[in-house]
Formats: sequence, C-alpha cells, structure tokens
Amino acid sequence: MTTPDESGPRIHPLRPGDWPPEMRDALAALAPPDPRHPLPGRRPDRPKGLNVLGTMAHHPALTRAFHVFNGHVQFATTLSVRQRELLVLRVAAVRRASYEWAQHVVLGGDAGLDDDEIERIAEGPQAEGWKPLDRALLSAVDELIADARIGEDTWNALAAELDQQQLMDLIFTVGAYDVLAMALCSFGVELDEDLLQRDENAILRFQDR
Repeated sequence: MTTPDESGPRIHPLRPGDWPPEMRDALAALAPPDPRHPLPGRRPDRPKGLNVLGTMAHHPALTRAFHVFNGHVQFATTLSVRQRELLVLRVAAVRRASYEWAQHVVLGGDAGLDDDEIERIAEGPQAEGWKPLDRALLSAVDELIADARIGEDTWNALAAELDQQQLMDLIFTVGAYDVLAMALCSFGVELDEDLLQRDENAILRFQDR
C-alpha cells in the first residue's frame, strides 16, 4: 500500500504478526558467520526498529540480501564499534535521516560516544574538539556523499591510522547507511514510539537543524 501523502508513510509497515514467513531467514541473515563484535541482546529497554523492519517485510528477499551486507558492516567490520557509529551518525546527519539518527544515537551511546560528541557529529568535522582520526572519519563521510570520493588530504590522514581493510570497511559502511537513509526518507518511515520516548526533544532539535 502506497500513498503520496507526505504526512505519513508511503509504504505502511506490516505488524509483526503479518510478516511473511521469509522474514525469519531475512532477520537471521544479519548475523555474520564470523562476527568480530557482539550481536545485540534482546533487552526491553532497546529500540526494536519495528517500523523499519515492518516496512522491509514487504520485500523479504531484498531484506535478506541487505542484511547479509549490513551484518558485516555492523558486526564483522574491522573498524571499532565507535568508529562505525561515528560514520553512521554523520551519514544520518548529512542526509537528515531522523530515523537513522535516532536509532544510532542509542547505538552510539552503547559504543562509548557521549552526548557532547553526538551533538558535534551533527555539526561535522569542523566542530572543535575532534581528535585527528575522528575528524578524518567525519570528513570522509562528507566527501563520499558529496563527491563519491575521499579527498587526498583526508585519505592520507586515514591511511596513517587505518589499514587497508579498515579503509575498505569505512567506505562500505558509509555506502550501506547512505542507501538505508535514502530508503528510510523515501519510504517515509516514521519514528517508533520507543524512540520518541527516549528523547523527543533531542529528535525534534535534529529535525529542525
């Protein structure tokens, strides 16, 4: 079901009880065979992502394929979890993807990013207080989204700290969450109640930037 009404979702999420059986395999695909980082446990205080998953439940084959890729980006990447979240949050900020931002504010906090750092991610690499590698990571996001290429100065700063696999994972992380931002914004995926309940004012400030 689609609608041109910009005040609501263009593709309405299915309720979990209405998900097709194929979604079980699609969700399982998110776990890579050799994870480097722990998979999140099921906790009642964690956002469940039901609106995005319910939207993707309309296309289980696509969901499974993306989850294989995204499972590597999240759990098998050679980057640290903190580095991954810096990249994802900056993609969300540049793309003004409020759903992606809200989800990863939670995950970024789990990864060790504090509230000040998360605010500065929205400001970008020019914000004061970044260490050189963090600044280069944020600059890489901006350059990839703008030009599909990391500039020489940023590349050299990254290559001084990261190995080749980490550099590759960096680019594919930005790509994965850029396409997800496109999907979330184009489908009109709305924030879940469990996200709004966390810090509605902070989310509204992000949307108003």
